[in-house]
Amino acid sequence: MSADHLIAKLNEALGWELRAINMYAHYAAYIRGIHRLQLEPHFTAEANESMVHSNIVRSAVVKLGGVAVTERNATPIEHVSSYLDMLAESLKTETKAAEVYGELMTLIEEAGDADLYDAVEQIYLAEVRSVEELRRLAE
Repeated sequence: MSADHLIAKLNEALGWELRAINMYAHYAAYIRGIHRLQLEPHFTAEANESMVHSNIVRSAVVKLGGVAVTERNATPIEHVSSYLDMLAESLKTETKAAEVYGELMTLIEEAGDADLYDAVEQIYLAEVRSVEELRRLAE
C-alpha cells in the first residue's frame, strides 16, 4: 500500500469531518421547540468533536507528507426544520464517517503506524458511539 492511498483515505475522512462541523453548527442554530433544550447542546458538542477529529486527521496527512483537503465532503447538507429529520441526516453522516474510519484503520494497520492507528481507533469508536446514540434519539 502506498502512502498516497493512505493520505487519500485520510483526506476522505477529513472531508467528512469538515462537513459534520458545518452540518452540526447549522442544526444547532436551527433546532426549535422543546427539543432545542436537548439537541442544541448535542449538535454543538458534535460540531466541536468533529473539529477535534479534523485536527487529528489533518495532522496525520501533514505527517505523511500530504496536502490536507480544505473543502468539506460534497454530500449536500439538508436544511430541515424537523428534529427527526435533523437526527436522520446526522445518523447518515455518522454512519458514513464510521465506515470511512473503519476502512482507514485497515490501511493504517497495514502501514504499521501504531500511534496513528490508536488515534484513528479512538475516533472510530467515537463515531460508532454517535451512531448508536443517534439511533436511540431518533426512536
